[in-house]
Amino acid sequence: MNLVEENDKISFILSREEAIVLFDWLSRFNEMGKSEMFHDQSEERVLWDMESLLERTITEAFYSNYSEILSKAREKVRD
Repeated sequence: MNLVEENDKISFILSREEAIVLFDWLSRFNEMGKSEMFHDQSEERVLWDMESLLERTITEAFYSNYSEILSKAREKVRD
């Protein structure tokens, strides 16, 4: 994972495996609907937006062997 700053923008550069792991976590977290965890709705909005952006890219989430793909991604990302 890398961080790139340019003007007033910050970009994260994730490996495919990091993106898959993050997408899976965000999907599960956002489904929980724990609004009480947030101090402001803007925090929740940022997580929804991140999930939405990743969902457009992580086509693996729709594969029949997604759980296997996720497992391999977790193994690769894990310390």
